[in-house]
This record gives sequence, structure tokens and C-alpha cells, in this order.
Amino acid sequence: MMNPITIGLFAHVDAGKTTFAEQLLYHTNSIRERGRVDHKDAYLDSHEIERARGITVFADQAVMAYKGTTYYLIDTPGHVDFSPEMERALQIMDYAILVVSAVEGVQGHTETVWQLLHKHRIPTFFFVNKIDRVGADVNRVLEEIRMHLTPDACLITDRLSGGSLGGTLIEMIAERDERLLETFLGGGTNAQDQAFWLRELQRMVREHRLFPCASGSALQDVGVLPFLEQLHELTSSSYADEDAAFGGRVYKIRHDQSGVRLTYIKALSGTLKVRDELCYQSGDEQICEKITRLFLVNGTKTQAVDQVRAGDLFAAVGLSAANAGQGLGSFTDRLVYDMVPTLTSRVNFAADKLNVKDVLRAFQLLDAEDPSLNVIWEESLQEIHIHVMGLIQLEVLQQLAKERFQLDVTFGSPEILYKETIASPVRGYGHFEPLRHYAEVHLLLEPGERGSGITYETVCHPNVLSIGNQNLVRTHLFEREHHGLLTGMPLTDVLVTLLVGAGHNEHTHGGDFREATFRALRQGLEKAENELLEPFYEYKIKVEIDYLGKVLSDIQRASGQFEPPHTTTTHAIVTGKVPVATFMDYSTELASFTHGKGIIHLAFAGYDRCHNEQEIIERKAYRKDADPLYTSSSIFCAKGAGYTVPWDEAEAKMHLL
Repeated sequence: MMNPITIGLFAHVDAGKTTFAEQLLYHTNSIRERGRVDHKDAYLDSHEIERARGITVFADQAVMAYKGTTYYLIDTPGHVDFSPEMERALQIMDYAILVVSAVEGVQGHTETVWQLLHKHRIPTFFFVNKIDRVGADVNRVLEEIRMHLTPDACLITDRLSGGSLGGTLIEMIAERDERLLETFLGGGTNAQDQAFWLRELQRMVREHRLFPCASGSALQDVGVLPFLEQLHELTSSSYADEDAAFGGRVYKIRHDQSGVRLTYIKALSGTLKVRDELCYQSGDEQICEKITRLFLVNGTKTQAVDQVRAGDLFAAVGLSAANAGQGLGSFTDRLVYDMVPTLTSRVNFAADKLNVKDVLRAFQLLDAEDPSLNVIWEESLQEIHIHVMGLIQLEVLQQLAKERFQLDVTFGSPEILYKETIASPVRGYGHFEPLRHYAEVHLLLEPGERGSGITYETVCHPNVLSIGNQNLVRTHLFEREHHGLLTGMPLTDVLVTLLVGAGHNEHTHGGDFREATFRALRQGLEKAENELLEPFYEYKIKVEIDYLGKVLSDIQRASGQFEPPHTTTTHAIVTGKVPVATFMDYSTELASFTHGKGIIHLAFAGYDRCHNEQEIIERKAYRKDADPLYTSSSIFCAKGAGYTVPWDEAEAKMHLL
């Protein structure tokens, strides 16, 4: 029996993706009636929030069968605010369908999605939708796809019917492979052998070398059934056989109405049964837990099953700590995501009506489902902070908090998420010795590569500090987010090396190394040359040539950089980097002065030196000494009592110098 195939639907918002999904489900007899987004009855937009807003927020799945093959269909969010949800789902796809509007063509988010699909080498089909609309131009959109996304897009409408390939399509296949070109030019029997060329086309699609395009209207049900037939002809399943060890990948976390954690997994090899034990990494430790229940999920319906096999998408009960992107069983890696929030916001609630622990617990639950939220409890401020993509996401979170947890919350205006790092190496010293406690830690702090976060090494000999205590230093270093001293924003891109440390056989207790490690890190930062970092966009702007001067002027005003523009007689394309802070609203401005004809693509390009560092430091007015739980002072003991030594005097008193 053929393994199931997972197909993801992607698009810029309002390209008609969900309507297209309804047609596929209808034509495979998966649903009896086709829903519509504007009628608020689409099968895969099952959440009240989605129906009220008319947009896809959650990556939900349906099961459909066509000509003996089972397909899992996942409808992903098209709005940029929900890009992390889209990216988490993207990484378990066998194939993707990228829906593009025949009127608007390739838009900013279309290009973002394509870059991710291309990076992960996911075979992709294009469906040019809305050909019934005024202003639709399929040929123009195909040219845009070839210019902005891939030159290897090939039109299959009317060229692939019942397995019969047209000459132009065969020629495109042959051009991409010397062996096939010889066959084609030789005009041998293979050149006329449709089954041969169909297999080669399947291979080229699977290998990410050709990208089939079709067109139609999902709303009018034009071109959808032929596209489904072509999709069926050109897709295939390839998984390790069922005797292989089980391996899978987590692609989302949800909680049912009782609060039970559901781990959604794509099975990549072998089989998994109820009561099987499944192992995975959580931090530094390996966790092995028993699967207590398995479900196949189809829209809002769940079906309990005893086992799943390679290719299946399923929900499991029993895993307490596995996160989205994580490999399970024979897959031990963890995926890194590109779609990173660049804004931070405070959760507001009436402290006299709501218990802060209840609010924090609810947001930690949401954080498990969407790790990009990065929920943080700021102890010194007694505030909950979250990372977000934009305002629409905050509105949805407000509704979720009310619907799921009956919590009335609002959010502070989102602000740019700045980060801090150091510019040169420095040593940090921490000592913690109140009465009957003892730990000392010496750290070397060095600037790390951009985007590396906090990394850790040790050069401390086990004879000086036991491996167990060295592991404690590492554990405490990663158990919380560390603040910089300029603005109190997260510390990043620092390599921390444990040079030496000391404990005491009798007096060192749990938590002593935590205190010494935090103080050593903070003491090092006091002496370091600290830098403020801000998020940047990599942008690509296409405008008519007349607007080029204004665009370049706007980029300079926004403290951005640009490469020499690519120009034709009618258009110009500008690329470069620009701070998120100065450019996050530019798409609206561009649409205004180009009358909707300008195209902008913005992609997160990591963090770099802040363009207006002093201004931000003054505006944040961070008081580095105001956090008693995060001090750079050390504590020493004399005459049976602990006493505090300021950071600039502590080094001279260290025991290990």
C-alpha cells in the first residue's frame, strides 16, 4: 500500500487559497458541500476567529483520497503575522501548492513563502487563481513567477492530460538533463514513450528542478479538477519501509478542552503503536515517554487509532516536552526557523481581577503552541512580555485568551525587539558565599557570530571543578534569558567559556552555582564594550523606472543600504538591507505613491548594529541596578556573615586568582 502524501497550501493573503482547498476536498468527496471564506463556512477555517476575520490563522489539516492515494492537505496562514505557524507546517510537506492571484500576481509574501520552500527543497506546484476576475492576466503572472521566483516554472495546463505530455513540455524536461537531451534529439522510441517522459517529469518535480504551473478559478471551479489530476500524476511517496525504526518530526502543539497536550507529528519512518516508548532530546537530557493515545485528525474530527506508519500525520498524547520542529525517535535534529518576530509587547490585565499566575500559565500554554511568542516573566517589573509579528496577531491573541481561558487582557503597543551584545573579549567573575553556601565561577565572554545567540564552552579541568558542577554552570546559563546593560534587552551573540570554578564539599548547595554564574556573566558585562543591535530586513522592491529616485531617497532616509539597481527600459529592481524600525510601514507608503503597482518583498535578515543606538538607550532609560535578582556584585563571607562586594572591587577578592 502506498504511503500517504502530505501537500501544503501556501499563498499571499487573499489569493484564494482556502477556497481552492474547499474545491480539492469537494472533488475528492471529502466534503459534501463547498464552503466559502466570505460565507464563514470553509471546512479548514474551523476556528471562530478565522471565520470572523476571513483569514487562515492556524495550519489545519484534512484527509482526502483520490484514485487510491491518500493525501493530507494542510491549509497554512497567508497573513504575514502568522508566518511562524506557516513555517512550522512547511517543514513536514512532501509537496507544496503555491496559489498566486491572476490579478495581483507575485506579491511580497508570495516571495517570502517561495524562499522558504526553495530553501527546504520542497517540490512545488503553482496554481494561478482568479482568472475570472477583471484584470486577470495569466501570461503576465507566469512571467512574474519566472522572473521573481524561478525560471524553471513550466505550464502544464492542456499539456498534461491523462498522462499525455506535449512536445513543449518534453523539450523543457530534456533541456535540464544531458542524457535526456540526447534521447530527445536522437528521436528514438523513448522520445515518443509517454510513460518514460512522465516518469522523468515526476523525477524533476521531486528533485526541485521543474515547477508545474496551472491556472483556473477556485471560486468558479474552473481548472481545479484538471489540476488535481495532474497533481496525482506527478506526485509520489517515498518513505523508509515499515520495518525501519520509528522516526518523526513535531510540527505543532495543541491542547484539547481539558488541557491535555496533543503533539502533532509527521511519521517519517517505521511504525508507532499505542504504549510504545518514544525518546527525544529536551535540553541536555534525553526523555523517553510512553504514547498513551494516537489520533488521526481530519478538520475538527479525530479518530483514535492503535498505530500509525510512515507518511501519516497524527496527534499523540503522552509527550510532555517535545517542541515544534523537533525530531523524535530515529530523527534527533531540531529545526531552526527563519520567520522570527521583531516586535515585543506587554500583556496588560487588571491585577485586582486576575491572578498573575493564571495569566502567566495561560500564556505559557500558548507559548508551547507557538514558541515564537517567547513568553517572558519580567520579575523586577512584575510584567509578562511576548514577542509578536504584528498587530493582527495581538488582536487574535486577545480573542484566544478570552475564548480559551476566559481572561480579559490587552496589549501594550508593540515595540521593536532590540538585542545587545559585546564588542570585545572580557572576563567575568562571580562569587557567592553567604553563610554555609559557596560557589565561584570565572567566565570568558567573547563576541559571537551574528545570529549565534549564547553559546557555551568549557576549558576548566575536571580536577579543579567536577563535571557535575560544570554542567550546573551550563544549565544555569541557559535556563533564562539574560539582559544587556544598555537597555535591558536580551543578550545575544556571545560565546561564554567556563575558565575555572570552585565549590565546597559541605557548603555548596543547589542554586549556589546559579548565583555565581549569573554574577560572573553580569560582572563581565559591566566591564565590556556593550553594543545595541536591531533587526534588519532584506528587501527587494520593484517599481516603474520613474519612481526609482524616490525609492532610493526613501531607503537612505530609512538608514538602509542598497545594491546597484537592476533596470530595464520600464522597471527597476532595488535590493539591500534596512532597519525594521524605519521600514516596517513602507509597504503601505509604496502602494500609495505607485498606485498599487510597486512590489515589495521583506524578509528578516537578522540583527546588526543599531543605527540610532544613543537615541534608543536614552528612550529606554534602563536602570541596570534596579533588578535585585540580577546583580553584578559578589557575596563573600567574613566573621560568620555574608557581605556584598561591588562588581568593580570583587575581582581582587576572588579565591581562584
